[in-house]
Amino acid sequence: MRMTWSDVTPKPLWLNRRQLLAGAVSLAGTPALARIEAAKSAYSTDAEPNSLEDISTYNNFYEFGTGKGDPAAYAGSLTVDPWSVVIDGMVDKPGTYDLSDVVKGQPLEERIYRFRCVEAWAMVVPWIGFQLSGLLDRVGVQPGAKFVAFETLVRPEEMPGQSSPFIEWPYREGLRLDEAMHPLTILATGLYGEEMPKQNGAPIRLVVPWKYGFKSIKSIVRISLVDKMPPTTWNMLQPGEYGFYSNVNPKVDHPRWSQASERRIGAGLFGGRQDTLMFNGYEAEVASLYAGQDLAKDY
Repeated sequence: MRMTWSDVTPKPLWLNRRQLLAGAVSLAGTPALARIEAAKSAYSTDAEPNSLEDISTYNNFYEFGTGKGDPAAYAGSLTVDPWSVVIDGMVDKPGTYDLSDVVKGQPLEERIYRFRCVEAWAMVVPWIGFQLSGLLDRVGVQPGAKFVAFETLVRPEEMPGQSSPFIEWPYREGLRLDEAMHPLTILATGLYGEEMPKQNGAPIRLVVPWKYGFKSIKSIVRISLVDKMPPTTWNMLQPGEYGFYSNVNPKVDHPRWSQASERRIGAGLFGGRQDTLMFNGYEAEVASLYAGQDLAKDY
């Protein structure tokens, strides 16, 4: 059943939110509404963001190919309007929600986050988005839920990388529930004040800044609350290299390269090398989530 927030929210509150936010964001590419108005977030880093060119031309998005330039070259064919998200599993209000309703029910913020990829490169990205916890609260997480599972769109006629059998599509990711509810975890719908570029995961993607970038699943079409740890794509492919948690940890090397340092994209071949920070620099905010865990085992 296709649902809107008017089905699950008291009518006066729903109408007021729609009136306040109408025209503030367009995910359909309407030129007059493309600019996203968002509050500045206290969670932002004070680091200088990378340029939009850096952020939008150097990407991992295997649905469009394995090369860093493939997403920018091939993602233009992706249709992002209409778009809906299935929210199901252990929730009080399951359904298929139009994306406009998902976004318009949430206060948007600009969050400048460090973004770290497992191949030892890093960026600083000014995302526009809202806390995942707000969405989960609205659909009602049931007591037995322990994890949140995500799936990406499957549309091989527009996503040429999906013709490859290398990955079992759809791309899948997951978080433990407390990770998903943490205020740093957002669903992003734009960057640099504009709607999300298709190569960066339009129209809606996950951003979890203390984890490696592949945890931040793009072009989301399903969010499921479950009671068991869900399968995740890279863990399914190579469990010895990619664990479920995938936290940025400079003390745990990838089997084929060191994670102790990283290269800042945009700083040139011989510049921008720096030490990798524990939890990507968000240790003070998230270390308590993993108290008592062996992070070399739960990698």
